[in-house]
Amino acid sequence: MKKFLIVVLAIIVVNEWRDIRNVFSPPPDFSSAHEETAVLYSTQWCPFCKKTRELFDEKGISYFEYDIEKSEEGNAQYQRLGGGGVPIILINGEVLKGFNRSTILALVTQE
Repeated sequence: MKKFLIVVLAIIVVNEWRDIRNVFSPPPDFSSAHEETAVLYSTQWCPFCKKTRELFDEKGISYFEYDIEKSEEGNAQYQRLGGGGVPIILINGEVLKGFNRSTILALVTQE
């Protein structure tokens, strides 16, 4: 039973390592280098990235976009933010992973 618990704990730590690392060493606020309200880390083929762009355009939210497959700088920042899927969105220093309309709008209104 002890070995089983150790294996389970090891799997959890490996899967959550980025989040654990970010607690002790938070990722930098890359959004401060841009005048736009949001920074979007995306790909061209991602349907949730497309939804994010459409929401930004619909609501008039200014954003700077990095295509992580084409931009070395964007990919490096994406990795430092934890990677693991697209889109990743920076708004007011907050990192949002994935598309969540209500969270995006709530973060934008905090300005």
